[in-house]
Parts: sequence; structure tokens; C-alpha cells
Amino acid sequence: MSSSILERNHVNCIGEQGPVLLYGHGFGCHQGMWSGVTPGFAHSHRQVLMDYVGSGRSDRSAFMPSRYARLEGYARDVLEVCDALGLERGVTFVGHSVGCSIGMLAQIARPALFERLVLVGPSPCFLNHPPHYHGGFEREDLEGLLALMDQNYIGWADHLAPVVAGGSEATSDRLHDSFCSTDPQTARVFARATFFADNRADLPRVSCPSLILQHAHDALVPPEVGDYLHRQLAGSTLRVLEVAGHCAHLSHPELVIAAMRDFLGPPGTDIGT
Repeated sequence: MSSSILERNHVNCIGEQGPVLLYGHGFGCHQGMWSGVTPGFAHSHRQVLMDYVGSGRSDRSAFMPSRYARLEGYARDVLEVCDALGLERGVTFVGHSVGCSIGMLAQIARPALFERLVLVGPSPCFLNHPPHYHGGFEREDLEGLLALMDQNYIGWADHLAPVVAGGSEATSDRLHDSFCSTDPQTARVFARATFFADNRADLPRVSCPSLILQHAHDALVPPEVGDYLHRQLAGSTLRVLEVAGHCAHLSHPELVIAAMRDFLGPPGTDIGT
């Protein structure tokens, strides 16, 4: 069973010793998106990379719309991978975008397993809920984006990649390639789960320290979201990265590495010391 789960989620490990960093990618992406970050921890941590079912090089025959229409299904992937690797405690989850919400849901379900969360461009809810919450989008905006995905998948990728990349051509090209390599049927399910999720009520249930990395100029996640998360997540640290776009781990991995090192401290450092 363990080997089948590791194959299902195309799990790869870098290093055999040290504290565990478990990486969770965002919508339309895959574990390869962390390639600029992992070298920064190659000699200090055991790093675990995975693809959610339906993404990257996962076993797409395992994709079940009934399970993956909600973010809890992807959080189950995370927990099952940890179980397959025999991980019981001390894990730092490093997530991007919707991967952050997935990691928080996994931490809520198994609090003893996770020691810290690193959240790159997180958003608990992409929809606006005035007057108290500004997520960045009206419902009709997101419905229009999903309609474009249904009508013209390549056109949708052509439109979305540069918006997410924030002006970086290299990042846009990587995102476009990743979007286009994802099966449109599974992408639609993950897209709806991503853009219409509302995990605001879950935030007070997160029980471990977290690092929030907010992009200063992000078309998907406005600065108000980072401030909101910082208020709602007990023990959180907010760092604003002076970058454009939604993918600092792709466009400026050195900034993500530096922020993570500051937050994690030397390997073996206990929280609160």
C-alpha cells in the first residue's frame, strides 16, 4: 500500500537526514516548480516532493472527481504520503497558493504531524465578501475564467500564465507549459475546488507557527489577504516579498530560501527557542 501511494503521487525525496520539508504545489503546477528552492536545503533537510493526484506525473487513473472536487481530498493525499513514508511528527509543510490551504487542512486533521507551515502566496478565499474581506475577485470573474477553460483550454492557459507570472517571461513560459501538460478534465475539477473554496473559518484551527510570504504585486492575491491571514493565524509571521506575480519560488527563489531560513532557524532548533 505504501509503495502504491508513493507511486500514485510520484513522490521523490532529496536527502535522508535532517528535519523534513514537504512541498505542496499550487493549481496547474507540479513538484518541479520547487527546483529553485530545494538546493537551498539540500545539506540541512530531508525534502519530500509530491504531485497531487491529477497533476504532474501522478497516477491520473487514481483521479476521482468525488474526492478531488474539494480541497480536503488533496489534503488526504498529503497525509497518506506522510503515512507511506512513516512520518509521524516534525514536518514543515511548504505550500504555494491553494497548496497552502491544502497544507493547513492537513495540519488541522493531524496537528501532531506538522511543526511549521511555510505559505507562499496563500489565499483562504479568492472571492470578495464585502465589506470585511477582499479576496480579489467577484464570482462572475471566476465563472468567466472557468468558462474560458471549458471553451478554449489553450486560450485559457495563454491568458492566465502571464497574469500569474507578473511580467516574468521565463516564469510565464514554465507556467504555460505546466498548465498545458495537465489533463483539462482534472484541471477543471481542481480549478473549481481552488477558486471557489472558502477556508476562512478553518484558520483559527491551525495550531502550529506559520510563515506567510505575501507578494507585493500579485494580481491573484491582494495585500489585504496577507494581512487578514496574519490576523487570523495565531503565531504567524508575515513577510512581504518585493516581487511581482504569484510565484516567488519560481521568479525569485533566493528570496524564498532566505525567508525560510530565517523562519526555520538552524536544523534542530526548537520552536520558541
